[in-house]
Amino acid sequence: MAADIKIFNPDTLGKPLGQYSQITRVKASEFVFIAGQLAADKAGNVVGADDFDAQCVQVFGNIEAALKSVGGGWGNVVQFTTYLVHSQDIPKFMTYRLREFPGMFPNGAYPPNTLLMVDRLVKEPFLVEVQAMAAI
Repeated sequence: MAADIKIFNPDTLGKPLGQYSQITRVKASEFVFIAGQLAADKAGNVVGADDFDAQCVQVFGNIEAALKSVGGGWGNVVQFTTYLVHSQDIPKFMTYRLREFPGMFPNGAYPPNTLLMVDRLVKEPFLVEVQAMAAI
């Protein structure tokens, strides 16, 4: 059974404040929970220290690799949770998503995303972490 994923914004809720939707409704045989991904390469080295955009590229590249490892892709993502260290990076995060999400989600149905500010991540140089849930 292939996952039946419907991502939408009901009329009863306000318009999203960014590149996300309010609701994902899923019927699936399998769910995949991807741990928060950081801007680290396969060897664990920090990628893009002090470069928020470079870190986003690595983070979402890691998520894509995780999705592919289970036979999925961006269309299988049902939710993101994003952690930022600096609130000043919110506009940079929104700019990254405005630029990249149309290619990742060509149907314009962007998965729900919860954005949280945290004091720091596991290592000081990391600026962004993104966790994903997918349905296969």
